[in-house]
Amino acid sequence: MKKLFSIIQCLLCAFSLAAFAQEAGVDGFRVASFNLRMDTPKDSLNAWPYRKEMVKSLLVFHDIDIVGTQEGFLHQLQDIGEIKNLRYVGVGRDDGKQEGEHSAIFFNTDKFELLDKGDFWYSETPHIPGLGWDATCCNRICSWVKLRIKQSGKQFFVFNSHFDHQGKIAREESAKLLVRKIKEIAGQLPVIATGDFNATPEAAPIVTIKNHLLDAYEATEQPPYGPVGTTNAFNWHAPLKKRIDYIFVTQGIGVEKYGVLVDALNMRFPSDHMPVMAKVRMP
Repeated sequence: MKKLFSIIQCLLCAFSLAAFAQEAGVDGFRVASFNLRMDTPKDSLNAWPYRKEMVKSLLVFHDIDIVGTQEGFLHQLQDIGEIKNLRYVGVGRDDGKQEGEHSAIFFNTDKFELLDKGDFWYSETPHIPGLGWDATCCNRICSWVKLRIKQSGKQFFVFNSHFDHQGKIAREESAKLLVRKIKEIAGQLPVIATGDFNATPEAAPIVTIKNHLLDAYEATEQPPYGPVGTTNAFNWHAPLKKRIDYIFVTQGIGVEKYGVLVDALNMRFPSDHMPVMAKVRMP
């Protein structure tokens, strides 16, 4: 009788562990930040028509569930949207509709349900398209989504940004605005913030963000994979030391692993930025 009781206890323990592992798997997924490089003929053999299948294959092979993209024109997003069960949200930065580059967020519709979405511009008037502070070239936009994990019901937000590449004040003020908007929109729910922030880790904008969010590069449970740098300028021999693309998370989100993906084909990169990927776990 004691032996039977012991066996039953062992079985119950095994079932409990299996249930725990299954639940942990449900709430874990892969998120990436990927500057796609806009489609321009001046890139010659590195122009979008020659790269788009590489980009799509990369996302599929690495099982990316959520990807914050930068610089994508509408037709580039539509190309990526050909991937089964991958949907994007986000508007063009020039008119708040379809014109200009997007900071679109793709997500796996098999795993996530869209609950809400929105956009704001990095400027003194974030509710309308326009230049901000000392930016002289381009409107800069942040797109965000509120998602629900279908299996567990847990909810969280993703904010995806592209900071200005010229205006120092614009980058600093954009970081402050991002932090304010995350608090205003997401409240106490978990947040993932992806983007090309055009700033290295010691720069003021990144320091501002890290006062409120964790840098996945630093928070990862496994050592970071790949090079430190995230830009290559389509140069096969690039030193890959400059880190300007990030994944940030709120306290409580587990970062199981982090990496800069250096996938290439025939010595050609899929973009002038490498995608930054992290496997995360919701609290």
